[in-house]
Amino acid sequence: MRKCYAKSMKTKLVTSMLCLVLSGFCLNAQASRDLAQVGLDDRQAQSSAELPLRRIALLSSGVGYFEHAGNVAGQAEISLSFDAASVNDALKSLALNDPASTSPSVRYASENALWLALRSLRVDLSGAPGIGEILNGLKGAELEVSAPNTIRGRIIAVEYTFHPPQSVEERLLLFTSQGLRVIPIKDIASFAFADERINADLNRALDLIMASRDERARNLLVTLNGAGSRAVSLSYVIPTPVWKVSYRLDLGAQEPLLQGWAIVDNDSDTDWNGVELSLVTGRPVSFIQNLYPPYRVFRPVLPLAIAGIAESRTHESGYETYGRSQASMMRQSMDMAVAEAEALYDAPMARAAPVPAPTAQALGGGAMETAAGRAAGDQFEFTMQNPVSLERRQSAMLPLVESGLMAEKTLVFPGSRAMGGGTINPSISAELTNTSGMKLPAGPITVYDGGTYAGDALIEFFPENEKRLISYGEDLSVTGNASSAGSRYVTGVSVAGGVMTISRRQSHEWTYTINNASGEAKRIIIEHPITRGAELAEPASADDRTATLYRFNRSLGPRGSLSFTVKEETPLSERIALSSLRPETFLSYSTSQEIPANVRAVLERAIELRRIADNAASAQAELEGQRSRLISEQDRIRRNLEAAGNQSPQGQEYLRRLAALDSDIDSINSRIDAAARETQNTRREYDNYVATISIS
Repeated sequence: MRKCYAKSMKTKLVTSMLCLVLSGFCLNAQASRDLAQVGLDDRQAQSSAELPLRRIALLSSGVGYFEHAGNVAGQAEISLSFDAASVNDALKSLALNDPASTSPSVRYASENALWLALRSLRVDLSGAPGIGEILNGLKGAELEVSAPNTIRGRIIAVEYTFHPPQSVEERLLLFTSQGLRVIPIKDIASFAFADERINADLNRALDLIMASRDERARNLLVTLNGAGSRAVSLSYVIPTPVWKVSYRLDLGAQEPLLQGWAIVDNDSDTDWNGVELSLVTGRPVSFIQNLYPPYRVFRPVLPLAIAGIAESRTHESGYETYGRSQASMMRQSMDMAVAEAEALYDAPMARAAPVPAPTAQALGGGAMETAAGRAAGDQFEFTMQNPVSLERRQSAMLPLVESGLMAEKTLVFPGSRAMGGGTINPSISAELTNTSGMKLPAGPITVYDGGTYAGDALIEFFPENEKRLISYGEDLSVTGNASSAGSRYVTGVSVAGGVMTISRRQSHEWTYTINNASGEAKRIIIEHPITRGAELAEPASADDRTATLYRFNRSLGPRGSLSFTVKEETPLSERIALSSLRPETFLSYSTSQEIPANVRAVLERAIELRRIADNAASAQAELEGQRSRLISEQDRIRRNLEAAGNQSPQGQEYLRRLAALDSDIDSINSRIDAAARETQNTRREYDNYVATISIS
């Protein structure tokens, strides 16, 4: 029973972990101490195994599935090398298959391994130090120096004397049995430490530096703790260049022939030797998660638990339902991802029989052994019939598909270009139907016709049995242009609740005129852009449509011309509150010939009632104006009376005039009251009439 393991084991590092450290991995101090304690006997107890690369599946999402398989004996160690850009994906996807191993492990050094490993040794070479810095860092160590006589003592320090302008003299202070000795560093011919552990650490540091020259490499050490000889495999997914495809289409053959080639790149440092290569097309979810470097979370510093007053606080309601639903969705997504991965990596390679290809003139195909295709979930997988070998940093073209298919030559007249003005030529095109039995990925197509090159085209992802147009040139013998016209007309008027609704239709009309100067009949597809919100009125329907285009198939006779009209109509609606209309606007609607006669008659009656109400309001306003003038005159006479005095002859005249004005104001007040009642009644009559109109 196969088991997959991708979890690191917290056991002591074995000797082969040295190559991980030398590759530039991070190694913490504890790991370095464990490494130092492992002896040579332990290293020789395990066997090193190399699993050949057997299968590769390159996906159009920019990743590749790699599978190694082979035989191992006993406890085996397998070293996998990745570059820095691939190690996160390898850690995310590594899967092991060893039926005899019960506790496999995957070990690797974390980030900054070389620096940390060097810092953990007695001799610190992490900063590329000189001799003076090395000796100064080992104060107290016993040293034997040849300078030129042999001197033995313990290091006190290294002192530096600066001599202008840029000269520095280094001198070693050594405590010997004869006392303190000062030895210039430049006079030291050789030295050795009395402590063999320091010499061993120095040698180890040099080994680490020597082996860390390839800064790109990242190694994983897989340990399989099984017994006996057995077949094992492991697999992983890492970033790879996207595989590409290019097609050749021969329209001049007795039966149109499509030939496709896959372009693959081996940008790794590993040769592909006789691997089973599959090419998968689709759009799966793919992402990178930073699993390689150690990750630490922020932890707050809390005060000591000393008794004190309780803090005042409130508690909000929880969102338990939301949390559970989110967790459920995450689990469901993970389950789906695992199922898809197993289907891709572990499904048996049930290959479909290759589709027999007919003879083609330009391509001369029919005998090329192409890839076998099969559905892989929602994706499609092409598998090369023969093992593939490709050296590192090399690329290759591999036969992907060769199949007859349905193709019909046609012209395509792009209406959107013609609408910009001027005369244009239609595109030379072909309408293809994918009868290859395969889902074909997107790519360029080189078109041949009549045994020679005819042009280039592009095609998007092409599912089975779907029709698709490709264009590979322009027909200079056919020209065309487009002219436009527009109109607007009323389709209905309704009145209800004092609101008049006018329904209209805006017509957009385009006429395409196409001329054929050649002596052969041509099929032409006119593409007309769909106006958002509009309905197709003429013709009643299109022969084909996309999300943005109508397509109309027409025939163009030899040396003939074609005039074709497309009409779209957009429904419009206008709502007018009759009570708020200005009189002149009211009049324009009541006299418009677009408005039906019965509606105009109702509007005319409403206009008459509105005129009566407006006249009553004007009469009331006129009376109120007269009263305002009388009151203003009355105020003026009062001021004059105060100045002249009421006992003077002039004052007596002012009193008589004030009495007359009071009488006039009383009279006009009664007339204003009557006018206000008239205004109110006529406005009420108008409003009631407008509110009770109902025309549909």
